[in-house]
Amino acid sequence: MGQTITLTGMILSAAPVGEYDRRVMLLTKERGKISAFARGARRPGNQLMAAVSPFSFGSFETYEGRSSYTIVKAEITNYFRELAEHMENACYGFYFLELADYYARENTEEIHMLKLLYQSLRALEKETLDNRLVRRIFELKTMVVNGEYPNVFSCMSCETEENLHWFSTKAGGMLCNNCKGQENSRAVDDSTLYAMQYIITSTIEKLYTFTVSEAVLENLEDIMNEYMAFYIDQKFHSLQILEENEGFAAQIRGISSKSGNQ
Repeated sequence: MGQTITLTGMILSAAPVGEYDRRVMLLTKERGKISAFARGARRPGNQLMAAVSPFSFGSFETYEGRSSYTIVKAEITNYFRELAEHMENACYGFYFLELADYYARENTEEIHMLKLLYQSLRALEKETLDNRLVRRIFELKTMVVNGEYPNVFSCMSCETEENLHWFSTKAGGMLCNNCKGQENSRAVDDSTLYAMQYIITSTIEKLYTFTVSEAVLENLEDIMNEYMAFYIDQKFHSLQILEENEGFAAQIRGISSKSGNQ
């Protein structure tokens, strides 16, 4: 065993190892994403049983080994239990964990990614916020944290900041009216553009302080779906489940709307 260190972080995933142990992926402020073992965590009554479940956030006392860490003690300040009690919220939450796992790196300071993940999970617990909007805010801000976000402040072709009404995934951002024909692009509403600019420039603490219309949300969803499919080469299991549920919910909304108009 190496020296003992205390890390602030959140459990991204957990898997059984052997008869009683667990192996977890932990996103930490100080060391980035690390792999850690929790010895005896699956043994009834073990103090680490609840602490090494996904979403658990707090302080983890660990031993640093050659290739992994061993968790010996944990003080959890938030289990996000309310999130797990609602299937849709849980699906969104697990998707956020998977996306954070995808982007996070080892041996790097991940204070911004950890803060963004924590605040986004809290946003999912707020009934006043649409989970679909929370998802798109989290996706775009995650790209900002990792330096892969689209340019929504000037034309990717001529660099003008005027008449930005078109988005090109291939170009990596906005196009003006004069340059839109140079790349395959989709129309962007002014309110959608403003929302994206706000998400990119806002502090993490102020991210979840606004709402948008259904039309703006759908425009933002179309842009983010296309952009992420182009730049992210991984399928997320929780996202597949989430989109199946969203598709079913959309069908229900459509049926309800038709019934109301009759």
